[in-house]
Amino acid sequence: MAPSFKVMSLTEAAAERIKGIMADAERPIAGLRVGVKNGGCAGMSYTMEYAEERKAGEDVVEDKGVRVFIDPKAVLFLLGTEMDFQTTKLASQFVFNNPNQTSACGCGESVAITPADPKALTAAHA
Repeated sequence: MAPSFKVMSLTEAAAERIKGIMADAERPIAGLRVGVKNGGCAGMSYTMEYAEERKAGEDVVEDKGVRVFIDPKAVLFLLGTEMDFQTTKLASQFVFNNPNQTSACGCGESVAITPADPKALTAAHA
């Protein structure tokens, strides 16, 4: 059996931050749900929320001890993305290193993303 394909991956920093957030949650959390939504000056923005359970149709990524649920509408936008957590002098934030991202707005809140070719996803699952 071939190893399952991961839509996205996590850096150690992102995995550790997610583990910390989940440990501090007020209710049991199964993982983190990641997606994209229309909006912002560049066209799209990333979304993240606690996930108490997997929703129908979601891909599940297990990486570095963290479970991430991928919104089915976001799979082609997130294909090949690495999620990182960075701390600078001015901010601490999750950063998406996305090969499908074509541009970002100046404020960093929204991005332009071209969906990956569905053939790439099919080939990756083969």
